[in-house]
Amino acid sequence: MGYQQYGISPQLVDRIKVKMKNKAVKERIKTMIEGVSKKELQETATVRKLVRNSSAVLNEKLTSAQEEQIVRFVIAQKIDPNNTFHLIRLWGMFR
Repeated sequence: MGYQQYGISPQLVDRIKVKMKNKAVKERIKTMIEGVSKKELQETATVRKLVRNSSAVLNEKLTSAQEEQIVRFVIAQKIDPNNTFHLIRLWGMFR
């Protein structure tokens, strides 16, 4: 899987997937990322802020190394939130 190449543990991903099944948590995360652009998802400061805010909502205490790994992963994916293919590809990565 792609995220493992960035040092992100499958255990962390599994915990987050379980927490995202909670409707209230999912809605808070969706609200947080609503309106984020492709350009913003290439900015380290913006991605870092999203990661920190998301980890707080998910009650996941990330180390600075984990946070950096996630930021590098998100930036490397060159995600365009308005491109359905990009979203499907991401979905497939975390199924």
